[in-house]
Amino acid sequence: MRSTDRLKSLMARRAAVTVPGAANAMFARVIEDLGFEAAYVTGAGVANMYLGAPDIGLTTMSEVAETVTAIADAVSLPIIVDADTGFGNAVNMVRTVRSFERAGAAGIQIEDQVFPKKCGHFNGKDVIPLDEMVQKVKAAADARHDQNLQIIARTDAAAVEGMDRAIERARAYVEAGADVTFVEAPTSVEQLARIPRELGVPQVANIVFGGRTPDPGREKLAEMGFSIVLYANAALQAALKASYEVLGALKSEGSLQSVAHRLASFEERQRAVAKDEWDAREARYRAGA
Repeated sequence: MRSTDRLKSLMARRAAVTVPGAANAMFARVIEDLGFEAAYVTGAGVANMYLGAPDIGLTTMSEVAETVTAIADAVSLPIIVDADTGFGNAVNMVRTVRSFERAGAAGIQIEDQVFPKKCGHFNGKDVIPLDEMVQKVKAAADARHDQNLQIIARTDAAAVEGMDRAIERARAYVEAGADVTFVEAPTSVEQLARIPRELGVPQVANIVFGGRTPDPGREKLAEMGFSIVLYANAALQAALKASYEVLGALKSEGSLQSVAHRLASFEERQRAVAKDEWDAREARYRAGA
């Protein structure tokens, strides 16, 4: 099956499939190696890892597309890509969708925040007029070549206009052509439960460690009817904490001895990047072999 077909089928199951975020190809390889069914190219993660900057709309379309290309080359999983606001208006959205589809996306998430956008769990968000976002959703749906490429329309209106209005916006995005909707940052289990109950298409839940949305667990989210559950930056947060601990010990002690148990072995590192496969290629194409 094509990756777009696989993602569409996964969405249809409504089984709250866990989808971790990958900010780079290495994280994506770990996600695939552990048996997850899809990966999410996190906009916040790309901003944090690639730019060393917060998620405040600083990344460009080409920077994200380059990351998607690298990840698609490294893994065979369906890839959902965070396209933020589409990097412009409805016309820019056309180019963004076409670029990300060529890069290997199976699903593209777009949102209704004012540009420059902010992390969905930050204060100070604002949203564009409903009619403007409807046109961007239409442009995204029209731009795709593969009709099974999943257009995921996210609304951040819950924090700005309230949950009732956020659900109304999501309905309008479905009418405009979105395959999936994503009501960002509900603040209670009760709000979470409303989303799949009141919206007919597949739904995304986003669990941010330290963020605004409670985590009732995969089983409960499946009972509610969510299709996928994003843990967009779990790998990034784990790597950041471990980096501080290991490098802090190296700085203070001048050695890795006390933190050796926190490190992947040399062999584990090479296995994670499939060095044996590259060795086999080298042997196959060696001159005179």
